[in-house]
Amino acid sequence: MIYYLFIFLFGLCIGSFLNCVVYRMELQENMPKGSPHRKAVSFLRGKSFCPKCKHTLSWQDLIPVFSFLFLRGKCRYCKKSISWQYLIVEIFTGLTFVLIFNFSRQGGIPPSGINLVFLFYVACVLIIIFIYDLKHYIILDKVLFPAIATVFLYQLIFSFRFLNFNPLLAGLGACAFFLFIFLFSGGRWMGFGDVKLAFFMGLFLGYPNILVALFLAFFLGAIIGVGLIIFENKNLKSEVPFGPFLITGTFLALLWGQEIINWYMNLFKI
Repeated sequence: MIYYLFIFLFGLCIGSFLNCVVYRMELQENMPKGSPHRKAVSFLRGKSFCPKCKHTLSWQDLIPVFSFLFLRGKCRYCKKSISWQYLIVEIFTGLTFVLIFNFSRQGGIPPSGINLVFLFYVACVLIIIFIYDLKHYIILDKVLFPAIATVFLYQLIFSFRFLNFNPLLAGLGACAFFLFIFLFSGGRWMGFGDVKLAFFMGLFLGYPNILVALFLAFFLGAIIGVGLIIFENKNLKSEVPFGPFLITGTFLALLWGQEIINWYMNLFKI
C-alpha cells in the first residue's frame, strides 16, 4: 500500500508540472512566430507565477492539491480565482500513475523500471495533448512528434512485438483510416492532428488494442456529441475536438483492453 501512496503523490507532483507545461505552451503559442521572447519561454526554467497578477509564487503556493484547497481556489496575492484545471489535472495524473503502476504489477508489462517510466512518460504526453486540444482545438507537433519518436525507439529496442511489425502496422493502419476520413471530408470531420495522433496510438498500443481504443473513442464521442446537441444547443456542424476521446480510448485500451476484448468475444459465444 505504501508503494501506491508514493506513486500517487509522485503523480500529483507530475500533474502540477504538466499544468505548468500547458500554461507555458499557451504563452509561447500566443506570441508572434518571430518574437525573441517566444524561445525564452521554458518549461524547465523560471519560477511559477500567478496567471492573473503575475506575482511569483512561493513554495507554499505550489503544493499539489493542498495549496488549491487551502487557498480555496484563489490566488494568495490578487484573490482571483484559480482554474479548476490545476486541481483536476493533478488528481487525474496521480490516479493515472496509480492505475499504470497497478497494471504493471498485475503483469500488464514486463517488470522493469524502464517499462514503467516509459508508460508514465506516455501518460504525461497524452494528458498534455488532452488538455491543449480540449482548450484550443489543436494537437501540437512539438509534443506529438518527440513522443512518436520515443515510442518507436522503445518498441524497437524493448518490445518483441516489433519483430513482427505489430505496432508499426497498427500505427499505419490507424493513420490510414483517419487520413481517409480527413481527405474524404476535406478536414471537416477530422483534423490532421488526429491523423498523426492515430499513428501514435497504434504504434503505442499495437494490435488488437488499437481497435479497442478507436471503438471506445468513437463510441464516447457519439454519446458526448448527442449530449451536447440535446443539452447545449449544439448542432452537427459544431466543432468538437476529437483528441480527448482518442486519448480516453487509449488509456482504457491500455489498462483494460484485453478484458474488453474478452467480454466482447463472450457475447457471441453460444
